[in-house]
Order: sequence, then structure tokens, then C-alpha cells
Amino acid sequence: MKIDGTRAHDRATELVLAYYAAFNRGDWAGMQALLADDVIHDLNQGPRETGKPAFAAFQERMARCYREQLRDVVVMASPDGARAAAEYVVHGEYLQADDGLPPAQGQRYVLPGGAFFAIRDGLIARVTNYYNLEDWLAQVR
Repeated sequence: MKIDGTRAHDRATELVLAYYAAFNRGDWAGMQALLADDVIHDLNQGPRETGKPAFAAFQERMARCYREQLRDVVVMASPDGARAAAEYVVHGEYLQADDGLPPAQGQRYVLPGGAFFAIRDGLIARVTNYYNLEDWLAQVR
């Protein structure tokens, strides 16, 4: 059965928007529900992690160290809905020192970022995040 490209495109866009809406609510379980069990998570300038348990550990670290909201989210998807990309602006507060990073003292930051997604069977199978680490470091130092 051939999938209507517009419908697939719209479903991919809605999936990514739902992912970011859950992020902005701090709804970690809601984010997890949108992920494939074997999700690949490529961290900006960091290692590749695989699976929901690794993603959950990442979420726990994020919740402990950062308070963030993503604004001005724009999502683009391929016609077949297999890939999507998002651009956004992170508005955050650095709450607790993260491993290998400067001390946290409630520093606020505003940082453009983006992500690429692979979508499989209506779920996010890969998330690859990008932002300018040097810009973030300059803002929190």
C-alpha cells in the first residue's frame, strides 16, 4: 500500500512537534512514548547512545542540571515522512554542574539549536542534536 506523501509528511511534523511539546512540559514519559525502543541519540559533540534506557538517563541528567524551554520551533519533514529536522532557540538556566562543564550558578542562556530525526513506524528512531557548545560555554562562564 502506497502512503500519501503529504500525510506522511504531516505525521512526521506532528510527531516532532509532539516531542518538543512534551520536552517543554517536562513530560519525560511523554517523550519516551514517541521513541522507538532502539532509538539512537547522537549527543552534540558527544557519544552516540542507543535505547530508551540510555535516553532516560540523559533526560534525568538534563532535568538535574538544566531548566530549558525551546521556543520558535520550526519543523521540516521529507515528503515520505522518514526524516525530519527542527530548528529552535533554547532558553535555559544552568542549575547544577554537568560532568566536565563549568560550575553552575543559575546562569541563564539563549542558544540556537537544531536536530535531525529518523522516523520509523510512526516513532522517532534517531535524534541528532546540534548547538554551538562554545557559545553556550561563553554564556555560562
